[in-house]
Amino acid sequence: MPRGAARHRLRILLAALPLGVLGLPVQAAPADTLATLWTTLNACVRLADVPAPALGSEVTVLFSLTRRGALQGRPRITHAKLAGREGDQQAFVGEALRAVSRCLPLDVTEGLGGAIAGRPFRIRITSRRPERAL
Repeated sequence: MPRGAARHRLRILLAALPLGVLGLPVQAAPADTLATLWTTLNACVRLADVPAPALGSEVTVLFSLTRRGALQGRPRITHAKLAGREGDQQAFVGEALRAVSRCLPLDVTEGLGGAIAGRPFRIRITSRRPERAL
């Protein structure tokens, strides 16, 4: 096979592979339904650093989005069940708010953006205790 044809065939094969297979970031399509938006948000919101004494804590974060999927205003905690000392509790709440902020703006379609703009959203964030072996 001529050298140019081999390169062309390799380009076609690489283009057919999903980007994740190549170790490159996968660009997901914009969310076009509330179900897709929640799936994306729940997959993204992960607590990076929770002090061990705060394990078992949970908060509910209330926030609104713009039509472009960005945070509108400041998120608020509407429910909290906190474990540990005061410093550990503050660290958990701060990490929960940062976890939501890291995921925004969400990539949304124009239609979904018009539907969600200014509407309240709530997400529950928990830090679970490790499960005990039986």
